[in-house]
Amino acid sequence: MKRDPVNPVREAVGTAEAVHDEAAGAKVDAGRRRVLSAAASAPVLTAAAGLAASAPAQALPLPLTPPDTTDFYDVGDSLVQLGAPTMPLVKLDIDGDGVYTMALPRLEQGTGIATAVAMMIAEEAGVPLSKVRVTSADAQPELLFNQITGGSCSVRAFVPVLPAMVAAARLRAGLLPQAGTPRDPAQFKVIGKRFGKLDALDIVTGRKKFTMDIDVPGAVPTMCRMPSTIRGSVASVNNRAAVLALPGVRAVEVVPGGGAVVGIPPGVAVMADTFGQAWDACNALDITWGPGTMAGESNATIWEKCRAAIPPQLPVPPGMIGIDAEFTWKAATACPLEVECAIVDATKPDRAEIWAGLQSPIVTAQSVALELGLLPTRVVAHVIPSGGAFGRRLFWDPVQVAAQVSKKTGLVCKLMYHRSDDIRHTRHRPPQVHKVRVAMLPPTLLTAGSVLSYQQSIGAVRLDARHGYGEIGTALGGSLPPAVINTVGNLGYEQFFFKTMVTSPYNFGVSTKLLFPVALEMNTVSYRSVHIQPARTVEEIIVDEIAAKLGRDPVQFRMEFLRLERAKAVLQRVAGAAQWGKRMPAGFAQGVGVHMESRSFSACIVELDARDPQNCKVTKVVMAIDVGRAINPSGVEQQCHGGIAEAISLILKTGMNIKDGLPQEGSYNQYVFCKMRDFPKDVQIIVMPDVGEPAAGMGEVAMSAPSGAIANAYARATGRKPRNFPLNAQPVYTPTPAGQLPAVPAFN
Repeated sequence: MKRDPVNPVREAVGTAEAVHDEAAGAKVDAGRRRVLSAAASAPVLTAAAGLAASAPAQALPLPLTPPDTTDFYDVGDSLVQLGAPTMPLVKLDIDGDGVYTMALPRLEQGTGIATAVAMMIAEEAGVPLSKVRVTSADAQPELLFNQITGGSCSVRAFVPVLPAMVAAARLRAGLLPQAGTPRDPAQFKVIGKRFGKLDALDIVTGRKKFTMDIDVPGAVPTMCRMPSTIRGSVASVNNRAAVLALPGVRAVEVVPGGGAVVGIPPGVAVMADTFGQAWDACNALDITWGPGTMAGESNATIWEKCRAAIPPQLPVPPGMIGIDAEFTWKAATACPLEVECAIVDATKPDRAEIWAGLQSPIVTAQSVALELGLLPTRVVAHVIPSGGAFGRRLFWDPVQVAAQVSKKTGLVCKLMYHRSDDIRHTRHRPPQVHKVRVAMLPPTLLTAGSVLSYQQSIGAVRLDARHGYGEIGTALGGSLPPAVINTVGNLGYEQFFFKTMVTSPYNFGVSTKLLFPVALEMNTVSYRSVHIQPARTVEEIIVDEIAAKLGRDPVQFRMEFLRLERAKAVLQRVAGAAQWGKRMPAGFAQGVGVHMESRSFSACIVELDARDPQNCKVTKVVMAIDVGRAINPSGVEQQCHGGIAEAISLILKTGMNIKDGLPQEGSYNQYVFCKMRDFPKDVQIIVMPDVGEPAAGMGEVAMSAPSGAIANAYARATGRKPRNFPLNAQPVYTPTPAGQLPAVPAFN
């Protein structure tokens, strides 16, 4: 290969790309060992030769100590194992036309899990995809821990059990056994092929039914006014009679307090003939609000509490090179297109019925039964596909409100949050502070330097994990006693999730990542990669800074310090495809990030336009991802696009500004999530070939590598160290007054 006089690392990764392409064309049954040995050892040797003039020697990384928990066991394993015993109770049937129908005990929220499971059924049954239907299962308490959607493990949960499920369905239908899924991926007829989502046409043509589209007889449109602070209270409604007299208004009710597992969200509900009339009536209410649990708090005061929760870190030993850094992250919310909503019929004294997008429908029905004073078997929860959930529908806040309003009024409640309250009073990713200290062995004439220790301490508002594993036993285990903000059970869940989700792909010697939750009663939830994305972004930033201290190229440094060959393979692949190290115009830069999560590996290189450092824009993304067996490569690519959009948002644009106990943002113009104009036109997703690894997680996996890459490109382009997120200038706006809704817009 002709040498690259500009960048020997680019030469190395170019070799890697060529080797990987050749390996990808080889027969799959050669196994991953052959592919990775070809894709890893040759390029590393090439890189070492190319860098001989500038680096004293190949680095000798110190093994990660203690070993990473997730190498052996991750949160997905716990969800798969707890769900496995009741998998035989999941409904999969075959009708007279040979159509397989599964009632999927997971929430389809736009991530494509229904399509992926349908493809797996079709492959196992030996039928075309058109012969498979996947519907949403109602809450099935007999499934116990097997009806919670989270942890990027929905596909993983079904991989080991689908052969038996298909065989049992065929036996019940009087059909002979099938050969099943071929061992050789080259013989697959469905898996690994590109398919659009089963419901894509219905979505774009308006036929798809979401919660607010469900026609429940007698359901009355309902909206709320929510307090002036998070978890505030209603002191009085001063003009209830006058509002009841407004056109179309059917009821005005204060939402009662209480709550079996989590508190019922406070507010005043208005029921009317139309949502427009309910909105008008909500704005007409004169309410005196009482203070909430976050009264007086702001971003600054919350961060100070987070800092105070972090104990001192060990000092850097004498003679070592040190790095000390602090990072702040604002609260964030998923802010999907579908606002919080639910339909509840609690008009009967002995039963209730729920329609909503639910990630944990079993505990939803069970907790609502307790709150209504009903037997758990007398509450039916219908799971409706959701227009985005991203963790926040692990809780059932709007269901709680709608159930109480329906019971008090004797009317079926069709509740929809206003966008303003959907942002301010829904559940948020916790605000947090990260402190990092690194100790490095300095380079010498004979050694390239190495990382002796890495310490990352995180102070964060406590994560509400009281949903448990999706049923009442584990939920109550996290919620009792109710007067305690961060119970022993909730703390245990959060620390378990942290330890079994947050990884480190590097050999950085003695390494610690420690979480110190702060007991503030804020509405928090596992919004996608709640701990992972911030923690891993911080680490990727520090990796670049370590490389700079040791005089190493960021990609080559990662190649030497990455622990696992699958991580090296995706980095090599993406570095070659992105032409890492190419010359960039002034104000532009490349950035790199690597990530491992849920048995998947990803690497990303972005190009950033930072000519205006207050308004940076990602112009190009190249991302390689290894999800083991990619059931639907098209779906993997779509999830990567979504992860990139969220990375752009969380790194450059998005964050909640809390003032006097309330987020100020109340619309998409104020809470600035990534829009189409912010998304790069040049995006290349490389799905690594199937060489025999089982299907791994996908949902949240694609966020962290681009997050680190964007932050590192910002540092290279501007010379500024990224420390406080988001990095771009925030919009100037006049917030809607606390405790109020925006005025109804006038349409001509």
